[in-house]
Amino acid sequence: MVLISKYIVPRGYVGITIFPFIFLKNYNLKTNAILVNHERIHLRQQLEMLVVPFYVFYCVEFLIRLIVMKNWHQAYRRISFEQEAYRNEKDLNYLKSRPFYSFLSYL
Repeated sequence: MVLISKYIVPRGYVGITIFPFIFLKNYNLKTNAILVNHERIHLRQQLEMLVVPFYVFYCVEFLIRLIVMKNWHQAYRRISFEQEAYRNEKDLNYLKSRPFYSFLSYL
């Protein structure tokens, strides 16, 4: 389910997925198929990892990358979950053929 909330989405971002919802910063973004697909990829990742472990793994990976890279944006873009979502967001049929646990190939 896609919801609109400028308060839940962190500054500097246009969307965030918190299972089972996709939050977008404004209503116009709802028609952005690539953005919505990116967030749906995150929904699938969260579901595969039974939600809570996804957030733990995501945060730990981000913190490790932040320590190593010392750059917030670079660390964020190097998270395996984000790499999968960014590389496949333009393929609107990706989720139909996506292998189970495919984010592991981005580690």
